Amino acid sequence: MPGNTEIVMDAVRATDHDRYLTALYAPADKRDALFSLYAFNAEIAGIRDRIHEPLPGEVRLQWWRDVIAADIEGAGIGHPVADALKATISAHRLPKLAFDNMLEARIFDLYDDPMPSRTDLEGYCGETAAALIQLAAMVLDPVEAPRFAELAGRAGCAQAITGLLLLLPLHRRRGQCFVPADILAAAGSSPEEFVAGDGGPGAERAVAAMIALAREHLRAFEQGAAALPPSLRPAFLPLALSRAYLAKMEKGDPLRVTPRLSALRRHWLTLRRATKGWPAL
Repeated sequence: MPGNTEIVMDAVRATDHDRYLTALYAPADKRDALFSLYAFNAEIAGIRDRIHEPLPGEVRLQWWRDVIAADIEGAGIGHPVADALKATISAHRLPKLAFDNMLEARIFDLYDDPMPSRTDLEGYCGETAAALIQLAAMVLDPVEAPRFAELAGRAGCAQAITGLLLLLPLHRRRGQCFVPADILAAAGSSPEEFVAGDGGPGAERAVAAMIALAREHLRAFEQGAAALPPSLRPAFLPLALSRAYLAKMEKGDPLRVTPRLSALRRHWLTLRRATKGWPAL
């Protein structure tokens, strides 16, 4: 019977393979901690897929809040991901507030309320993907990590917006709209129109604006990424795939078809950044 370490690692491999790949480039003594962070992220990001009603979803998020806040001694609570996460938080002195903010942000996932504005979207990205990058950086190198908090913010926005674009077909099918209302209005659309039918005439313009926003944050990240010390690279490696995914979207139909990268290309892009870092722009 597999132990907790194998269960947590397998959970990340099954639910978030891109981050699974990046963790393999971390030092061996840091990988279990990264896997616990990524497994937790996958758990809370996937709540809506498993629990289709908002209120039970909120109950599940509150369960995680209570687990993280509690001081549990001894054998833990018997949930492999929760026990691994608690050990990581304790061993690396990670701020519990960051996890609380992440859980609060994930309440948005459970409902069909439209994202109000670009500012709200960037705040959501900051509390989710950017926070995850910063927490991973703190595990990898707690001395250097604080210097790159702002870069983690840019990286998180680029990665999260790219991820939301990849999920457009799924979100539209279930009536969710992560494209901010102000971006939709500028494109001549609305949240209701965007998720209905073919999305209306403004849908493609709105998607193009979202791709441009992701590229804006990605370029800001890349401008500072050459300064990243090798010790922090694994935390930022998910960004190795963002430019390739965005290029696929620009050539495809992301409203209806989720772009894919081959396993070989994903491995190659990740390996290149893991070994060489990001060139100076």
